[in-house]
Amino acid sequence: MSYIWNPFFAAALSIYATVATLPATAADAQQTVVLVHGAFVDGSSWSKVIPLLQAKGLRVIAVQNPLTSLADDVAATKRAIETVPGSVILVGHSWGGMVITEAGMDSKVKALVYVAAFALPVGQSINSASAGSPPAPWAASLKKDSGGYLWLSEQTLGKYFAQDVSRQEVAVIAATQIPTFSGVFDDRLLHAAYETKPSWFIVPKADGAIPPQIERRWRRT
Repeated sequence: MSYIWNPFFAAALSIYATVATLPATAADAQQTVVLVHGAFVDGSSWSKVIPLLQAKGLRVIAVQNPLTSLADDVAATKRAIETVPGSVILVGHSWGGMVITEAGMDSKVKALVYVAAFALPVGQSINSASAGSPPAPWAASLKKDSGGYLWLSEQTLGKYFAQDVSRQEVAVIAATQIPTFSGVFDDRLLHAAYETKPSWFIVPKADGAIPPQIERRWRRT
């Protein structure tokens, strides 16, 4: 789930998103990159990626998902897709991979880009897919509030999720994090857009949240 402020991720996403636009026809001249954030953050987590995409002439919007359920996040993403003209390149980071896998079934979506993201089979949830595997080292530090929402400490964010940014940036991430409802990790996919639409996968070498070897296992070609 390693955060996407790292310039490598930003540059890679810019390249892959641009590649995804190449097959566009004249009818698809108006294309929009729709960015879907992961757990514990909001759309501003793409703040360093957005200018790089815009510099390549791409229209970009970032979804603000509520992180209350897969269905709710998919609905929010579909509303964002609905607001833009032309076709859409749908990009998801971490938990956002679950969201774009489902929301990508929308007819306006022409391609998907997974950035250190979940790309699970139909019928799987994050918890079911990880059953039997050792728990992630950061999972023990999760705090659940009385409403069932999960929070991460600043120390955990800095060590596993945003290890490539400054302490000041980690402090801001911790202060502005969006709690994620614990039940989302049991929500199962009903559809998989990557089965029928062109998809690109960016797998980091030093992801502290999702082991890279697991991400490679999820890649669909």
